[in-house]
Amino acid sequence: MAMTAPKKVRIGDLLVEHRIISESQLSAALAEQKKSGRKLGRVLIDHGYVQEDALLKLLSEQLDMPYIDLGTFELNPSVVQRLPETFARRYRALVLKETPTGLLVGMGDPTDIFAFDELARVLKRPLTLAVVKESDLLHAIDQMYEHGAQIRNLASEIGQDLSENAFDLGNLTAESSQSDAPVVKLLQTIFEDAVRAKASDIHIEPDEDVLRIRRRVDGVLHEQVMDEKRIAAALVSRLKLMAGGDISERRKPQDGRFTLKVKDTQIDVRMATVPTQNGEAAVLRLLDQDAGRFNLDDLGMPAAVLTSFRRQIHKPHGLVLVTGPTGSGKTTTLYAALGELNRPQKKIITVEDPVEIQMSRVNQVQVNPKIGLGFAEVLRTTLRLDPDIILVGEIRDQETGEIALRASLTGHLVMSTLHTNDAVSSAIRLIDMGLEPYLVASSVSAIVAQRLVRTLCESCRNEHTPTAAEHAWLQALEGRDTTPAVFYEGAGCNKCNHTGYRGRTGVYEILELTPDLIDALRQNDQSAFERISSAESRYRPLVHHALDLAGAGQTSLEEAMRLTGWIE
Repeated sequence: MAMTAPKKVRIGDLLVEHRIISESQLSAALAEQKKSGRKLGRVLIDHGYVQEDALLKLLSEQLDMPYIDLGTFELNPSVVQRLPETFARRYRALVLKETPTGLLVGMGDPTDIFAFDELARVLKRPLTLAVVKESDLLHAIDQMYEHGAQIRNLASEIGQDLSENAFDLGNLTAESSQSDAPVVKLLQTIFEDAVRAKASDIHIEPDEDVLRIRRRVDGVLHEQVMDEKRIAAALVSRLKLMAGGDISERRKPQDGRFTLKVKDTQIDVRMATVPTQNGEAAVLRLLDQDAGRFNLDDLGMPAAVLTSFRRQIHKPHGLVLVTGPTGSGKTTTLYAALGELNRPQKKIITVEDPVEIQMSRVNQVQVNPKIGLGFAEVLRTTLRLDPDIILVGEIRDQETGEIALRASLTGHLVMSTLHTNDAVSSAIRLIDMGLEPYLVASSVSAIVAQRLVRTLCESCRNEHTPTAAEHAWLQALEGRDTTPAVFYEGAGCNKCNHTGYRGRTGVYEILELTPDLIDALRQNDQSAFERISSAESRYRPLVHHALDLAGAGQTSLEEAMRLTGWIE
């Protein structure tokens, strides 16, 4: 079937003819185009003479082409990748779908006849063009290519290089330091994709017949399966070399860390390996150094919680706890607090395992239990270094807890974390550790509990009618004055990888200890402590904040319900 090349359209004359821009605006844009060499349409949009949507819809009508919104259009990766990434980026084009007569291709500039001819030559199929927004097109290219084919090819290349019995890959990885070594290229590609997707963790897991590489994005794992299981040992050995581990030891767990630069972003990587039945598995925690620049106003705390938390961390002494499960954002909250307190007049010392984000002017100490340098030992030394503020990464045992509590009683502000479900149970947890109730009551100033919930994608968010189960859950909530009238859900689109969610936000509660609460703690009366906490007017449970976010359209009712599943 013969293809029809795009018609040549003079965009400027067309816009003037339809009275969208004036003659003087066109003249100014043409002069700018002559100087910069950019396309006229882009100049007109950048100068604000015309809206991009209006220009594209006009082009669509004049060229008799469909205008497609890539934000909601579902792309098929195997169809998209028929056009090599190099050509997609060079000609600003994307194969949208296969039709009975050929291929539908979206272009940022469908009037580019030269680009059309090159696409027809490369794809070797009859083409039908569609008009798409260039910014959406570039985002879709980044998302759809994501080095998937390159990862598979590199995995295959490494697999072919390894003989069936070659399990000792130390020599191979030691000699693979050049940037063009396949295993290094594969790792670079895996890291680039993870950073682009804003993943927090990478899991490398050998299975019986395959290798699984999983990335945790917004708290949810996304899996890629490779047939070349044998490359797992090469990847883990290379990672051990980067982290200063022992590549000859495969029977024991190891950990380490290293730093790499990915597209101008400095990433700290924490690595942990463990021997499994099918070989060594590795988990890589990605720590963006820019995360250390969070301030308290960026965290999403409700105004009342933020005011209370600020008041507590600016006190000269006392113990402030931040609680929640692993991965709930406790470290980010503590670093944001330190960022606000970090002034030349204050001596700040942290005791961490490990040091996650490096901060200037802060003395950060990493514990090392292998040489007898545990939390308690470091904390005991820290008290002799004249600190004003002490951050203890986690209170894990009675000895560490007792030193932290006594430090808060002797003129120091101490901040730390606990792995508990909510603020109310945290103080009781300290007593359960074996700490004296009077000591806990005298030391603890406030407890913040937090979680992370996924935020809805703004591009595909729409109203949601609660199900019968959700109605029952809403009615069962205690202490809730009002219920939001409208809820939302994510339909799923290309911008959110069809999950309906993009990013996460914090859910918080804070419990400030009042005289009545202190008395209940001193008497180790758990039931009285819980009863007084529930009646405290300034205490709002986590689930109430989550429901506020759901009513505001920031998250879904499903996410709010998942939160209560954690704390009930």
